[in-house]
Amino acid sequence: MSIPQAISIGIAGNEASKQITGTSEVSAGRTAVATAAGGAMGAAAAGALTVGAAAIGVAAAPVVVPLAVASAAVSFVASLFDW
Repeated sequence: MSIPQAISIGIAGNEASKQITGTSEVSAGRTAVATAAGGAMGAAAAGALTVGAAAIGVAAAPVVVPLAVASAAVSFVASLFDW
């Protein structure tokens, strides 16, 4: 996991929440959608990384969980400030 990767995925999660909810207004609902979208995108991106890691015998959880959590956190914060 890299910090720039988590930031870019988190911002993408915030943008996805705007499309899903149809608004860019700051609200608890959009923040919840942004957090979920960021976490899902982070897990999906890490899943792509862990396919290669599994091929060489590296455990998947140390990659998937931090990226998903970091991406969700960035989405959460971004949705509060409407970036």
